[in-house]
Amino acid sequence: MDIVSALRTFLRVAETGSFSAAAVDLNLTQPAVSRQVSALEAHLNTRLLHRTTSAVALTAEGEQIIPMALRVVEAVDALGDTTGADGIMVSGKVRLTLPAPLGLYVSDRLATLIAGHPGLAVEIIFREEPSDLVGEGIDLEVRLGPVADNSLVCRRIGWTTAFLVAAPSYLKGRTAPQTPGDLTAHECICYRRAGDGRTWSFSNGADEIAARIAPRLIANNAVAVHRATLAGSGLAVLSHILACPDIEAGRLVNVMPDFPPTRLPINVVYPSRRNMPLRVRTVLDFLIEAVREDPLMAS
Repeated sequence: MDIVSALRTFLRVAETGSFSAAAVDLNLTQPAVSRQVSALEAHLNTRLLHRTTSAVALTAEGEQIIPMALRVVEAVDALGDTTGADGIMVSGKVRLTLPAPLGLYVSDRLATLIAGHPGLAVEIIFREEPSDLVGEGIDLEVRLGPVADNSLVCRRIGWTTAFLVAAPSYLKGRTAPQTPGDLTAHECICYRRAGDGRTWSFSNGADEIAARIAPRLIANNAVAVHRATLAGSGLAVLSHILACPDIEAGRLVNVMPDFPPTRLPINVVYPSRRNMPLRVRTVLDFLIEAVREDPLMAS
């Protein structure tokens, strides 16, 4: 039995919750996937998965083995999959989670990365809340703001830039806010990434000013907030990635420009800097360069 291949297969089944889905991802037949997992269970002399006709679930032993299995697979990947005349070839899949605006920005630029590394595959997951990186098999995650989890490696790669915006249709007949204190008289659309999300923070160039809002519309996805703002539902704090094209075209208005939203650090987090596979390091370098290319994120 190829223990590394069996571990890869087991991890994919655990991630997808399905033998058939794992088979599609791994380009194997469903019976082949089942045989590899069964062989791994026989090798370890323990059941890793509960199987029913409609579902697959991890046993307690299966949950315990996942972190160890990930370390084994990552260590093997770090050796490089193929070495030829041109050196080590980047290959394998990288799972990457990002907030929606940055996910859209990165998606526009992935073609060059993929074209340059034919053996590389990238799975992008739009997610606003922190993930269980090890448990979900996430290789890299972009988080905005401070990172409290000391068990993760955290690398700052840039800073956010956002605008307080509204559609002209919303502002018609209303007095636009001039200071954060004026927001109580307005409809606000809340983009909840994590936590309460009902406090907006602004800067006057010297100090940060917190403003409590009472939103009637709340969404955990920035694209939904963007669309609601364009429709005239109220004021919203939007990433420059989403807001700038609409501000330039007149579809949105930059409101309260003397008090821009507070900038947040853009961090990439990952489980360990030891034995980082080449495939992951390649995507990390791509992310760093992509952010540096945008002057509104680079500094």
